[in-house]
Amino acid sequence: MGVFGGRTASDRTRMVDPARALPGRPTAMVVPERHLVLGTPLVPPFPAGTERAIFAMGCFWGAERKFWETDGVFTTAAGYCGGFTPNPTYEEVCTGLTGHDEAVLCVFDVSKVTYEHLLRVFFEGHDPTQGMRQGNDVGTQYRSAVFTTSDAQLDAAHAARTGYQELLSAAGFGPITTEIAPAGPFYYAEPYHQQYLAANPNGYCGLGSTGVACPVGVAGLGG
Repeated sequence: MGVFGGRTASDRTRMVDPARALPGRPTAMVVPERHLVLGTPLVPPFPAGTERAIFAMGCFWGAERKFWETDGVFTTAAGYCGGFTPNPTYEEVCTGLTGHDEAVLCVFDVSKVTYEHLLRVFFEGHDPTQGMRQGNDVGTQYRSAVFTTSDAQLDAAHAARTGYQELLSAAGFGPITTEIAPAGPFYYAEPYHQQYLAANPNGYCGLGSTGVACPVGVAGLGG
């Protein structure tokens, strides 16, 4: 059994006490200026008429690709959210001692795609019933989560989770474990993580869907 920063592998499925979280650093990660696929900026300021959304659904490599392939998305970036350590490194996140999730920042044009549609991409793109894991990837950094940037997003995420639970339950799945919470800081991941599967087309993608569709119209989903 491996040990990560003093924690056994099994410990990594329990959230770290904030008092024990790694201290981090004040310096933000420097990332490429442009998205490798979309050619758009990775960091603010973003254009008027766009909105930020943050999703976590397992390893962020495959998750980011799902969103940059979605029509109406302006830009995406891999990073860390939902934890306690400022400006963590990937190695620190992997210890389970930062509390962060591997997350994807999705900046979308509200005139071209709705937040509800992005929720559909999120829920259909992974198995939201697996707790602190996604497939063979185990640990708090792989938990399913929606980090919202407005009250409207928070309400929509709760409605979508409720509606999708009915469909998953009917298909024999257990309770959705997706965390839904207002977003704290989003910390950009290292440059080599950005658009990883575009730079490495045969790279690892550990996401697996339930196969249960989340159709437009469920619990107010639209778009």
